[in-house]
Amino acid sequence: MRPLLYSINVTLDGCVHHNAIPADPALQQEMLQATHRHATESIARADGLLFGRVTYQMMEGAWRLATRTSSPPDWTEPFARTIDAMQKYVVSSTLERVDWNAELVRGNLGEAVQRLKQQPGKALLTGGVKLPLALAELDLIDEYEFVVQPRIAGHGPTPFAGLSRYVELKLIDRRELSSGAVALRYEPRR
Repeated sequence: MRPLLYSINVTLDGCVHHNAIPADPALQQEMLQATHRHATESIARADGLLFGRVTYQMMEGAWRLATRTSSPPDWTEPFARTIDAMQKYVVSSTLERVDWNAELVRGNLGEAVQRLKQQPGKALLTGGVKLPLALAELDLIDEYEFVVQPRIAGHGPTPFAGLSRYVELKLIDRRELSSGAVALRYEPRR
């Protein structure tokens, strides 16, 4: 069975808003470059991405190569090529259709994700806030990665707000990035 991996960037005080990055251009570029290099490596561990509607639309708007309307920095290209080419599964009851190497996931979330996990292949990777909360409630996440950015935001959404139970984790890997961020990987204690 292929595992379901969760990965998210988070500030020291728990903010997961994608715009919670330094305003200083030099710090911003260093942080973003290190984060994109690490994200490219993390995504390469999987062969499918599991998104909720909001994350799918945000990622498609930023990283779909065929419809790109801006020219991001060259150092983002490995990440852009990797995410653009990956198979995507989109959990949504409101979208009528998806493309960008994607298919809709509907119906019972637990059953649908179990079917995806039973398919042959490498891992599935998810991110975001709402969908991972539902997946954690169903005990479907096999690995949690928090890329802790050296910043305090003082506001913003936090991961797993409202989770109905504790999820006990054990540390399986720790990696310091050149930006000062620390990638922490955990497995649930089952």
